[in-house]
Amino acid sequence: MDNFLFDEFEGVSEKAWKQKIQVDLKGLDYNETLLWHTNEGITVKPFYSKEDQTHQKIQLPKTDFFICESIFVDDVNIANKLALDALQRGANAIEFIVNSEFDTKKLLNGITPTSNTRLYFKFNFLDANYQKELANFINNENVYFNNDIIGNLAKIGNWFYNLQSDHEQLEKLSSINNSIAVNASIYQNAGANCTQQLAYALAHANEYLNHFGGEIANKIHFNFSVGSNYFFEISKLRAFRILWSSLLKEYGIENTETHIFTQPSLRNKTLYDYNVNMLRTTSESMSAVLGGANTVSNISYDEIFHKSNEFGERISRNQLLVLKEESGFEDAQHFANGSYYIEAITEQLTENALEIFKLIEQGGGFLKQLKEGVIQRKIEESAQKEQELFDNGDLVLLGTNKIQNEKDQMKNDLELFPFVKKRSEKTLIKPIIQRRLAEKLEQQRLDNE
Repeated sequence: MDNFLFDEFEGVSEKAWKQKIQVDLKGLDYNETLLWHTNEGITVKPFYSKEDQTHQKIQLPKTDFFICESIFVDDVNIANKLALDALQRGANAIEFIVNSEFDTKKLLNGITPTSNTRLYFKFNFLDANYQKELANFINNENVYFNNDIIGNLAKIGNWFYNLQSDHEQLEKLSSINNSIAVNASIYQNAGANCTQQLAYALAHANEYLNHFGGEIANKIHFNFSVGSNYFFEISKLRAFRILWSSLLKEYGIENTETHIFTQPSLRNKTLYDYNVNMLRTTSESMSAVLGGANTVSNISYDEIFHKSNEFGERISRNQLLVLKEESGFEDAQHFANGSYYIEAITEQLTENALEIFKLIEQGGGFLKQLKEGVIQRKIEESAQKEQELFDNGDLVLLGTNKIQNEKDQMKNDLELFPFVKKRSEKTLIKPIIQRRLAEKLEQQRLDNE
């Protein structure tokens, strides 16, 4: 590229810019007026320059992102039909969510994972023998099994069986490729900030490394939810790759790929003016792609109150297809490289998350702090701060706490219960409760319809 035009101008240093800004502020304090301090402990400046570049080496995916359709398996014939339809209409990955054993041949009839097609299985039960049979039947490395005994404990407050049996089951599963997941989505959907999500995901995964040894590292993959803080979410995914690589080096492991599966967050989704959810999930999917997610599974605009339906699933899938095929997001995993702002945020997130991770390890590890309720308390504190911002109108969800459509009626359109359900069963530990920001306000509006 010819630099003639650029050579006509002298470079301006960061110091010179800052001096000019200080003059224009007419006596106001630069730090108090223009610096933004976030809940993650990040300081955001009004401008960034080449001096903010960190030249981080991040091991990003070598291939373009995969478009995933998530399908709950109730009837295997229906699930198979839905999966085949999704693959024919642009998806190139399928996530099957299963609560019990199923007829493998019927579910996977006509579906073969390849280098261009991936399969994910999210198990809500734990049976190593069954999963080994499933893995042998498929016999393909492009398959990912979501088994997360610690994530299950954090989410529901109990082991599948008990501590010893769960670990024994997971040890049997360790002979299968991609057989262990770390579901960091739990922390985001419960209100943890970006720094906490990174630290907890890292400490969560480290429990598996500590128990099974470093050789388990290449079996682990990660699930993250992506929120609406656009640049921070891009930086979050990039920061985690740095953190995971750094941790593995401590175990003497290098060049292990970090596989990240993402979905938009549920925390900011709304019942009223629900079409705005499409805008939110589009932005969040963009962050996931630019952050270097391997696979993106979008959620439907009516996910929280409607049963799975053809229209909602088609729209959510087409959002990703438009990004990839019409909006220039194909092979976009490297687009954020060199961005002064993103690199600066990524570095701060990495450093802050590492400090929290060290404190967790000094406190006995993630599992111990989970049992003691420390992790739950920290997330609740973060969630409460965010809730107060929403309640005060400082954190805006259009159509919900700002610019409401008073004529909007939803009481007769609810196929699913969209709020946190109270549970009565006894739990071993306090579970991490996933809750949407708008729930209290929506319940008030429903009562007044």
